[in-house]
Amino acid sequence: MGDTPARAVLIAQMTDIHVGFAPHDGEDELNLIRFRTTLKRLLEGPNRPDLLVLSGDITDRGDTESFAKTAALLADCPFPVLPLVGNHDSRAALAGAFPQIVPAEGGFLHYVVEAPLGLRIIGLDTLEDGRHGGAFCEARARWLADRLAEAPATPTLIFMHHPPVVVGIDWMDPAPHEPWIARLAAVLEGQSQVLAIHCGHLHRQIVTRFAGIPLGVTPSVAPLVAMDLSRIDPAVPDERALITTEHPAYALHRWDGANLVSHYERVGDWQVLERYHAGLMPMIENAFAERG
Repeated sequence: MGDTPARAVLIAQMTDIHVGFAPHDGEDELNLIRFRTTLKRLLEGPNRPDLLVLSGDITDRGDTESFAKTAALLADCPFPVLPLVGNHDSRAALAGAFPQIVPAEGGFLHYVVEAPLGLRIIGLDTLEDGRHGGAFCEARARWLADRLAEAPATPTLIFMHHPPVVVGIDWMDPAPHEPWIARLAAVLEGQSQVLAIHCGHLHRQIVTRFAGIPLGVTPSVAPLVAMDLSRIDPAVPDERALITTEHPAYALHRWDGANLVSHYERVGDWQVLERYHAGLMPMIENAFAERG
């Protein structure tokens, strides 16, 4: 018998929680309800992660109270929590609520984490205060280039809030040729150790490539952006749907030491149509037998 293979590492990603959006006196806030529901799934479901990345827009207004509520709900998590800053957040309030994230030179909240099974995680800061879209200045570009140069052969996973791509949701997209996107692409071109980039911000699940690297967008915990790829005219309020009550979602990124696979789950109530009972043993056993 050979050695038992190490258990794969599970990295959960929750994004765009938007705690503090339109709270009502005497009522529980919808986004907190959605956050608790999603967190409960991680804690009590069959796939408890080894760490959790919060990829930005943790709060809606960047206020200390909303960050405190979020940190309190996460305080008893049995795994590390790695928050990133989004355009709705405040660097100072995030660092105050999550003291494990220490501001780097220039005040940026970016960092490197060494995960199990030889995986390196890089969290990027794409915030520009007062701007809805992303940013990636020369200082951040130099920092990322230096971090990648430190370990050119180490499998690396990058998390950031803003996707540096145009996906067709007009009112959420960046302009195609924004300088920050070109600056990021220049750093990442040819970096074959980067397995994938995972983002938030768009409140929908999206898969594409950037600088030759697979890029995924994880759906939001807060209400989702409507699926509408038609052009929008800012001067014509055409009554289109913008935000929907689709179920909250999260991602689980599975790293087995050689391969990275990303799973996405909506969190809500549904029926179990079948369970693994004795009558299904032949089917399950045959599935394993075919693997040899």
